[in-house]
Amino acid sequence: MAEPLIIGLTGGVAAGKSSVSALFAGLGVPVIDADVLARQLVEPGTPGLAAIIELFGDDFLTHEGRLDRAALRRHIFQNPQRRRQLEALLHPRILAAMQEQARQAPPAPYLLFVIPLLQETGQRDQVDRVLLVDCPEPVQRQRLMRRDGLSAELADALIASQADPDQRRRIADDILANASEADRRQLPHRVEQLHLGYARLAAAEK
Repeated sequence: MAEPLIIGLTGGVAAGKSSVSALFAGLGVPVIDADVLARQLVEPGTPGLAAIIELFGDDFLTHEGRLDRAALRRHIFQNPQRRRQLEALLHPRILAAMQEQARQAPPAPYLLFVIPLLQETGQRDQVDRVLLVDCPEPVQRQRLMRRDGLSAELADALIASQADPDQRRRIADDILANASEADRRQLPHRVEQLHLGYARLAAAEK
């Protein structure tokens, strides 16, 4: 049986990837989300959490024995070398988990891989086509501060740690603007159009 087409959904932090992936899921598209898997891979009792604690120490555990994600995030964005160490530890595990989920996915013309750091981690070759959710950095900053309660300094550090917007646009085959309220209102229609196009593309490649 032919392999399904794989669409890679990417974009900067707080660009709106979750909203877009939920719209695709609502159309029956199997969605495999790197961030969701990343959280599952560091649940209590997992090898992923054990590896993080071995690397960073148990100061990053809550009283309940869970990963203190907020504390770890503050730490790694103040220490770029530690951030690279964490990424080297987690990213191979996340990719392997995504590939396993893809093998177990129900039959579908195409799958959606949500990979926020698609450009940064060199995973372009893992997908057939790239869909970028595009959002200006000032809007990202406002959303991060409002949504996650981050300081302006930490929000800027988080944004700066990711790929330059122009780099993401260069690898994108399709771009969804998601900066304004008008953009957000158009998302369901735009996603439906993309869905139909991807289904046609998948059928043509069989």
